[in-house]
Amino acid sequence: MANAIWNIDTTHSGIHFSVRHMVIAKVRGSFRTYSGTVALDEQDITASSVSVRIETASIDTGVEQRDTHLRSADFFDVEKFPAITFQSTKVEKSSGNGLQVTGNLTIRDVTREVVLEAEQLGIGKDPWGNVKAAFEAKTSVDRRDFGLQWNQALETGGVLVGEKVEITLELQAVKAQQGAEKAA
Repeated sequence: MANAIWNIDTTHSGIHFSVRHMVIAKVRGSFRTYSGTVALDEQDITASSVSVRIETASIDTGVEQRDTHLRSADFFDVEKFPAITFQSTKVEKSSGNGLQVTGNLTIRDVTREVVLEAEQLGIGKDPWGNVKAAFEAKTSVDRRDFGLQWNQALETGGVLVGEKVEITLELQAVKAQQGAEKAA
């Protein structure tokens, strides 16, 4: 069976992150603008793939001054690197509905392989007849591996911004119409 194309429904999805701040707390945020597709093989999930593009300028931590700094050359340098991308290379089953989705994550033109611990939450039809699939995935990365080096030492010890970034994706995708599927 050929993979069906599912488009990420950004009104019912979220891409979130958290990172340690001053060693003792966490800052949480999200990206507001992104797009992507899932090529889903319902008969053999391991034959599926996912592709996501995140607009770096859409970062939102709820504090405009911090978001402006994150958009600067100290971090994402959104003028030079407008997108973060993820392209899966392998999908494997784990326990229950669990999946391991391996792929290439590119930030600031640096590409590293990451593994998402994912779960397919189900497939259903909404009241308007659209077929939707839901997924949740988590991973963590060392931001320094992607050229996100900026930091500031604290007089009490440690640094202002943690190195490990926890990433959570909550994705709902809508199955493309038959005609759109063939065009994709």
